Amino acid sequence: MTHNDSPGDPSRPRPTDHRRLSDRWPVLAGELRDALTAAREPALASQVDDLVVVQSCGCGDDFCQSFYTAPRPRGPWGPGHRNLELAAPWRGLLILDVLDDRIVYVEVLDRHPVT
Repeated sequence: MTHNDSPGDPSRPRPTDHRRLSDRWPVLAGELRDALTAAREPALASQVDDLVVVQSCGCGDDFCQSFYTAPRPRGPWGPGHRNLELAAPWRGLLILDVLDDRIVYVEVLDRHPVT
């Protein structure tokens, strides 16, 4: 899947935007770190400052601002994968894909534009 982002839309990550999450969207990075801390996931919380936005999810839904922090797999993530639903500080969802204790995908749904 690929996002149908308009080239001028700075709120959506593009495959060429390999920037740290904390630099690109510091508010979201703080929310993610806080949610991981509250979920008693300190090892994952310590990764937030170094997460890189690699690619948008590609679903094309306007309520989705999800993104990959590792190259997208060509199938399922495989062994060592788990999903982690966090308490989002907004009305939507915040769900992580974690592979071998590394955050590889951040699902951000029904949130005002990320900052």
